Amino acid sequence: MKSITHTTRASSKGFSLVELLIVMVIIGLIASLVGPAMFGKVDSSKVKTAEAQMQLLGTAIDTYRLDVGDFPTKLDDLLNSTGRHWDGPYLPKAIPNDPWDNPYFYERNGSSYTLQSLGRDGKQGGEELDADITYQ
Repeated sequence: MKSITHTTRASSKGFSLVELLIVMVIIGLIASLVGPAMFGKVDSSKVKTAEAQMQLLGTAIDTYRLDVGDFPTKLDDLLNSTGRHWDGPYLPKAIPNDPWDNPYFYERNGSSYTLQSLGRDGKQGGEELDADITYQ
C-alpha cells in the first residue's frame, strides 16, 4: 500500500503579513499606554535616590562633627583630612553625584549645614522633577 502525501497552502504553518502587522499595532498600543507610566516611575525614583544619598552624606557629616568638633569645610573632608581627631574616612567610596550626574552642593551655616541637589534641570528653583531637593 502506498502512502500519498498531500500539501496544500491551507495546511502550511506560519503567519501572514497582515497577521504580523496586527500584532505589531497591538504591541505599539500597549507600549504607548504603559511606557509613560514606567518612565514617570524612573524619574520619581531618582528623587528618592537623591534624598537617600543626601541622608547618607548627612550622617557622615554629623559623624565628622562628633569626631572633629565642627562641620567639614567641604565634602572632600569626609574622605581625607589632616585635622586633629579625624577618624575617617566617613564614606566607603568617593562622594557620589546626584542621580542626574550633578554634584551635590554643601554649605556650612555656622552651627548647621545645607546639602542640596538642583534636580533634573540642574538649575536653581524649578517645579516637580526640576525642583531643588534640600537636606538640612
